[in-house]
Amino acid sequence: MTHPSEQPPAGPPTPVDPEPTSSSAPSGTPSTTPSSASATSASGDPLRGSLTSGVWAAIVAFGLVLVLLVVFIAQNTEPVLVRFLGFEGETPLAVALLIAVAAGLLLTALAGTLRLWQVRRRVRRETKRSRR
Repeated sequence: MTHPSEQPPAGPPTPVDPEPTSSSAPSGTPSTTPSSASATSASGDPLRGSLTSGVWAAIVAFGLVLVLLVVFIAQNTEPVLVRFLGFEGETPLAVALLIAVAAGLLLTALAGTLRLWQVRRRVRRETKRSRR
């Protein structure tokens, strides 16, 4: 004989969902899972991201890149001969490579800027046409 507290309650057994998901809630009713509750109350979360935390992360990333750059320059100090469009000169290998990277970045930024201008101009034209 078992103790009364060990016996199951009378009545039909209720199904138990081992992992409730937000899709298990009927449409139109809010889900009460912890993930959706925290997503809806993000403004009350004291650990949410902020502008200051973003700036801090950017400064840390910039510092790490700077340290790697200093190590790169320190390890690549041997002089190399550089020729470009009739100009010729000697410079440390690290400086030559950094100048090449900077030139590549500038050309990429220029191409991206021109593409943005093109898309913005097209959007303005389409917006004007749709207003007429």
